[in-house]
Amino acid sequence: MLDEFKAFIAKGNVMDMAVGIIIGAAFTAIVKSMVDDLINPIIGLFTGGVDFTNNFVVLGGDGTSYSSLEAAREAGASVFAYGSFLMAVINFLIIAWVVFLLVKSVNRARDAMQRKEDTPAEEAPAGPTELDVLLEIRDSLKK
Repeated sequence: MLDEFKAFIAKGNVMDMAVGIIIGAAFTAIVKSMVDDLINPIIGLFTGGVDFTNNFVVLGGDGTSYSSLEAAREAGASVFAYGSFLMAVINFLIIAWVVFLLVKSVNRARDAMQRKEDTPAEEAPAGPTELDVLLEIRDSLKK
């Protein structure tokens, strides 16, 4: 079993996967910051700062009303936090859109580089071949 584990770890796929996970975690932090710090404030500017996070319903409550979702959770109330879920869905859609745009731009740049590499370079004009020179000499001798 130990030898199989060593063989598994030694494969390049495992290292590629580990690097992908690490890069993915770092990329997640960048995209989250981009959404939280750059895009959400702009959307908030246009929507008037709408935030659904504090929309909730106390389930089976004793009639107590809470000023915020956090206050209800701290009091131990059972809450149906539909606003938090709605904000999570909105943030997911924004993040998915940003990732789509990033991948699309990377693919476009990669395709442009690929086309540039595939385009054959113009060849320098070739001089006359040996046969051409011999035919020219023959023709000039005939005159």
